[in-house]
Amino acid sequence: MTQNNGTLDDYACSQGLILPLINEFTWSVEMRAFLYLLGLLYCFMGVAIIADIFMGAIEKITSTTRKVYLSRGGSQEPEMVEVRIWNGTVANLTLMALGSSAPEILLSIIEIVGNNFESGALGPGTIVGSAAFNLMGISAACILAIPGVESRKIKGLRVFAVTAVFSIFAYLWLIIVLVGISKNVVDVWEAVVTFLLFPLLVGVAYWADKGFPFRKTHKSIPTTNDKQIELGAMLSGEGEAMLDGLALTKDGHVDPNVLAKWVRQASLRGLSGEDAA
Repeated sequence: MTQNNGTLDDYACSQGLILPLINEFTWSVEMRAFLYLLGLLYCFMGVAIIADIFMGAIEKITSTTRKVYLSRGGSQEPEMVEVRIWNGTVANLTLMALGSSAPEILLSIIEIVGNNFESGALGPGTIVGSAAFNLMGISAACILAIPGVESRKIKGLRVFAVTAVFSIFAYLWLIIVLVGISKNVVDVWEAVVTFLLFPLLVGVAYWADKGFPFRKTHKSIPTTNDKQIELGAMLSGEGEAMLDGLALTKDGHVDPNVLAKWVRQASLRGLSGEDAA
């Protein structure tokens, strides 16, 4: 058995944030390591359970839908279509990102508060390391998962471009703050500016998701009762491509059955359910 080095009040791993709860100077190093490993695994299981419940709740929130009724003309019953209330881009950048990053954020907060607001060995490393892994490791895994004879296309290219630019800028801003402006110190105004960059990212990404700054006049299709159905932010040629051979008009009028079918399949044709409806 290996005994602890040091004195009764200052020995190996005696200055932890939470542990040791009691003086462990007389305990062997092997027994302390085994007990700490059991405690670590227990905490991991607890975090996994909480994160799973949290992500389930977020998924429930973001999948909430509302009913939209489309007139079928004449005496026919209106067609009911469910569309999501949450915008997909906003949900991914806010609730989903918060749910997946909550453990490392809480770890960093606990450490920095308990360390007199000075960075420790875990907090900054976990956040920056996780972000770097998401940017490089996950992207590489997604590319390698595609068979060599196949190809994939990014559906929301404008939103992808916005998030990619902000991802690179985040690392540059970190260097500017910690190396250029105030070396190894984060001032209050720097923290505020960093926090405000997040709603700016969400706003710009939502703006791009809705078609700006390339948005043109809404394309509209007249119905049999002279009402207009707006197709959202459309670029030149997109509306024709999304029809994919479907004939929306019949004898000079919109076919309600074909239109309802097209709305139901909108997610497969590049439009959100809300925009299609």
